[in-house]
Amino acid sequence: MFLQSHLLGWEARLHPLRQLFWECTLRCNLNCRHCGSDCTASALTPDMPFEDFEKVLLRIREAYNPKDILLIFSGGEPLMRKDLAQCGRRVHELGFPWGLVTNGFLLTPKKALELLKCGMRAATVSLDGLEDEHDWMRGVPGSFRRADEAIRYLASVSFLSFDVVTCVTKKNIGQLSQIKEYLIGAGVKAWRLFTVFPVGRAAADPDLQLTPEQYRSLMDFIVACRKEGRIRASYGCEGFLGPYEKKVRDYPFSCQAGLSIASVRIDGAISGCTSIRASYGQGNIYQDDFVDVWEHRFGIFRDHTPFKTGPCRDCRWWKKCKGNGMHLRGENGELLLCNLSRL
Repeated sequence: MFLQSHLLGWEARLHPLRQLFWECTLRCNLNCRHCGSDCTASALTPDMPFEDFEKVLLRIREAYNPKDILLIFSGGEPLMRKDLAQCGRRVHELGFPWGLVTNGFLLTPKKALELLKCGMRAATVSLDGLEDEHDWMRGVPGSFRRADEAIRYLASVSFLSFDVVTCVTKKNIGQLSQIKEYLIGAGVKAWRLFTVFPVGRAAADPDLQLTPEQYRSLMDFIVACRKEGRIRASYGCEGFLGPYEKKVRDYPFSCQAGLSIASVRIDGAISGCTSIRASYGQGNIYQDDFVDVWEHRFGIFRDHTPFKTGPCRDCRWWKKCKGNGMHLRGENGELLLCNLSRL
């Protein structure tokens, strides 16, 4: 416990920037039931002009080595931007490795090849079940077929850091073994699983939440997959897991938002990862210098002491958990969900 607390303190002091998310659009071509952003096909907020974000990247290059920072295009659905390849090419020219998180619907082999030629070196495709379950979750018929095409193509690219991410719900938990076999057959090497947290549309759909028994069975499934060794399964950075720590992930839990991960939101807000939907913005690129914000703000991200209230106040796991991930905190700092309590 001492070593983990020491490492967290070290990261908070040095906060080396390693991942930068750019919320480049809020538009989306699907209608996912579990969307944390509650995106739509015609988002009211316009896409951020790349020229505005480019100024941030130029400033970051002055202070840090761009090769050490992975830029991730996120949304919404990044491929709704017609200029995504041009954006990627310029990011690559500036020396940043880059990738994207996508639902795969628009990621044809032709589009994927274009992005790879523009420097794409990492990609994540979301898959939430086999055909019926995935299409139900995504709200658009044919979503599975399009995601399948993208997955099979990207899995064949040897130099690409690629994984598939699955949101586990009551709808698909019974078919995890079948999904695993499908992914292995498609050539996928890495599979991240996570569960619904109550923000965005998911907050109004409690039926997506697993029961405690189902949640424990998910952890046991991941442990079994890792022992089997046919696919590198892991649980996402949802929160501290007590007895399952180091059994379902390659690393002990720590929320890296504000420690090594930052984001630039669609409106210019500077924050932690894009999973955080509460208003924890630390500045804005239209008024503030990004590097100054990263170096001198982010206090609540690097010291969670104010969160040591309510159920966290007397919890014996506080030193390891630090009050869970920032994405599980509401507008007033209240804890929205405790994964450990489900175990």
